[in-house]
Amino acid sequence: MLVATYNINNINRRLPNLLSWLKARQPDVACLQELKCTDRDFPAAALAQSGYRAVWSGQKTWNGVAILARGAEPVLTRTALPGDDADPQSRYIEAAVAGILIACIYAPNGNPQPGPKFDYKLEWLDRLYRHATRLRKSGAPVVLAGDYNIAPTDLDIYPTKSWDDDALIQPESRAAFRKLVGRSWTDALRALHPEERIYTFWDYKRNRWARDAGLRLDHLLLTPGLSNRLAVAAVDRDVRGLDGASDHAPAWIELI
Repeated sequence: MLVATYNINNINRRLPNLLSWLKARQPDVACLQELKCTDRDFPAAALAQSGYRAVWSGQKTWNGVAILARGAEPVLTRTALPGDDADPQSRYIEAAVAGILIACIYAPNGNPQPGPKFDYKLEWLDRLYRHATRLRKSGAPVVLAGDYNIAPTDLDIYPTKSWDDDALIQPESRAAFRKLVGRSWTDALRALHPEERIYTFWDYKRNRWARDAGLRLDHLLLTPGLSNRLAVAAVDRDVRGLDGASDHAPAWIELI
């Protein structure tokens, strides 16, 4: 089973890129973030023609998450992260596919920091930790896939000091990620590539793609039962270099 995560950065604008990648990689499950469209404008028909059923939670202009399943109907279980019923931002969706619970995550960016946006980021991550703990304790096989907006260690960002004040690499952000992973979840990409600089995001500014000045912001976390099935973890980095590309590349795992 191949499970992918891809911050598409506007699904309708980049639909040709997405459909091309789906055809080439053929993931069984694809988690998408930053749809930047309303529920009504989600391109369900085009995806269905490509063999993918979907559940989604859209939001105009910003945010929005979706889970696609190839040749199957994802069974929707949640459309929001629990813990704050007043939170209007569409950043979490959850569905069962082929006996595995898939959570699609688009964590807050948190900039500028310090400030209310950074406070929201940390509070949201704490809510994610609490919900993820409940999921893990249920005994269900779970994948937490998405754009966490955290580069967990210095190995996950190109050598630079230009991001030192950014919310993505602050000690509090990294501590929240470490707390989430803990001793029970497996960070799939890092588990199979413990010493390799792997990036999933290259900012559009300052020629960062051409310079390979990237960050690893997109992660797939696995419960213990699934970590034993982890065979491959990779990033389709060439997708980032295509015309009209998102500033993220798809990351994916294969479970056997």
